[in-house]
Amino acid sequence: MPVARPETSDARVIAHVDMDCFYVQVEQRKQPELRGLPTAVVQYNEWQGGGLIAVSYEARKCGVKRSMRGDEAKAACPQIQLVQVPVARGKADLNLYRGAGSEVVSILAKSGKCERASIDEVYLDLTDAAESMLADAPPESLELIDEEVLKSHILGMSREDGDDFKENVRDWICQKDADRRDKLLSCGIIIVAELRKQVLKETEFTCSAGIAHNKMLAKLASGMNKPAQQTVVPYSAVQELLSSLPIKKMKQLGGKLGTSLQTDLGIETVGDLLQFSETKLQEHYGVNTGTWLWNIARGISGEEVQGRLLPKSHGSGKTFPGPRALKSLSTVQHWLNQLSEELSERLSSDLEQNKRIASTLTLHASAFKSRDSDSHKKFPSKSCPLRYGVTKVQEDAFNLFQAALREYMGPFRSKPQGNKQETWRITGLSVSASKIVDIPSGTSSIMRYFQSESTVPSRSADGCVQDHVEMAPSASEGCSEQRSTETQAAMPEEDTGVTYTLPDFENPDKGIDPVSEKDVVSCPSNEATDVSTQSESNKGTQTKRIGRKMNNSKEKNRGMPSIVDIFKNYNATPPSKQETQEDSTVSSTSKRAKFSSSSHNSQVNQEVQERRETDWGYKTDEIDKSVFDELPVEIQQELRSFLRPNRQFNTGKSKGDGSTSSIAHYFPPLNR
Repeated sequence: MPVARPETSDARVIAHVDMDCFYVQVEQRKQPELRGLPTAVVQYNEWQGGGLIAVSYEARKCGVKRSMRGDEAKAACPQIQLVQVPVARGKADLNLYRGAGSEVVSILAKSGKCERASIDEVYLDLTDAAESMLADAPPESLELIDEEVLKSHILGMSREDGDDFKENVRDWICQKDADRRDKLLSCGIIIVAELRKQVLKETEFTCSAGIAHNKMLAKLASGMNKPAQQTVVPYSAVQELLSSLPIKKMKQLGGKLGTSLQTDLGIETVGDLLQFSETKLQEHYGVNTGTWLWNIARGISGEEVQGRLLPKSHGSGKTFPGPRALKSLSTVQHWLNQLSEELSERLSSDLEQNKRIASTLTLHASAFKSRDSDSHKKFPSKSCPLRYGVTKVQEDAFNLFQAALREYMGPFRSKPQGNKQETWRITGLSVSASKIVDIPSGTSSIMRYFQSESTVPSRSADGCVQDHVEMAPSASEGCSEQRSTETQAAMPEEDTGVTYTLPDFENPDKGIDPVSEKDVVSCPSNEATDVSTQSESNKGTQTKRIGRKMNNSKEKNRGMPSIVDIFKNYNATPPSKQETQEDSTVSSTSKRAKFSSSSHNSQVNQEVQERRETDWGYKTDEIDKSVFDELPVEIQQELRSFLRPNRQFNTGKSKGDGSTSSIAHYFPPLNR
């Protein structure tokens, strides 16, 4: 957990902007007749009117709460308007709300470093903007201050009704003898009020905000006065805010750690932490956590605004409560297919719009067993390298589920209980994609070269016109060609580093190093198989010619091989007699290579030459050489050499001996 002392964090201006009943506002903008009426948004679920996920303030005054079902809400407030969330693939579709949230982010991001924390909340680092205002137009020099600024709530300042309160706010903002920290906050108050007005004008959405010296305090303050208001936490008011704050209300203290503080140390509020020294807290919870607890009790946090406008992960999930729990592999697979389809759609959109790719696929589930004697055991989460393409994601997710189920049920799968066997029930499923990174510069053009946006005819080696089917690029053609020992972090919303893994080019037929099934599951075969047998099924995967026509709908969704596989998995069948006659140069070169002294080098040279015009599905003289200009110089030279008709490759030297290796050495052929 990040740690910072007061001198490093108390001179910053951080705002947390939180949309007011955001889902309701989105629906009211779409249906203006709902404005001012008690309204609630319910999820797709016919049981008792569906679950409420957003409740307007008019409905809250009637006693409606988010924990209610639709029928309960109608009983408490007969005039309430229930709006159902859009539905797709048998579950709630939140794309409408994500898009609306992006509208807000685009406005807020103009003012400073912006971190999108969720669909309806944003962090802003306004330090630079406040510094500029303080230097150019300090608040004490302003003759007029906007009404929205004067409605701000400043902790530590008594509030009275009428104009006196607004005058007190004006006096606090314009005080000349205030220290620099409070002057910066005064600038932040003015900036945030203007941003909130701009959001309302351009999107019709109201929002509330908290303004403080760090993210932790700003987050706490934003929810104190809602809707459409802002709250400020001066440094002098930090202890007042934290002294009575329940320990479970603090971020990261709502789970086991918060419970431990209550039961082991008798702590009920954040202020109670002040009675324990840093050493005492470290003795109980370790050095890092102990220091973090000591700091948050004093309002100190070194967590910085990340400057992220896009989500750091994508996920799709659904719950199956009570009698709706899933009890068979076929139903689990059905829903995993639906969730994977939605996830794949969002990944493709992110790739197209933002040029980002994800590298890790994770499955989460909640479950219980009949006659469960081990009720504390949770259904394990499983991860594997992510492969792009709907079918690939579906296959991998189902394989992950089966591996997790085997671990959950134990070594014997099921235990006899009298005349019955122990069974399982799934009450929640989700799939997520994480470790999202920007595509390296220059990658997009070469990807476009191998993947057309629409069906474009090309000419194969035999002169026939064939179609190129639109496909999603594959981050990895096969999980068995990657190495990974990464696991999903247990802490929610924790940023994790990105580790790049490469195929074993020295041993192209070698799969993943054997690792624990609990850490990483080797992905996919065409059928659901045990992890121990997946490597065998991967060996049987057939290589595909890129230029051939695909008519099968499932095959179209399987994704396009990466550039690695374009060079690596070409077909090694010998050319036909006709092809040999048409290209005497290739033929003679192949014959000479066939009888060379080095059998390994001869085989590589022969296969590379014979495939030059056949396996890619392109004529070499039809390739646009300008594509190569975006590649590194050494790769440009090797590719041009590769396409030169009479060029011979020296593949006898390895990269490790200090000599320059050819492109064929980086992408060796599969064993025949």
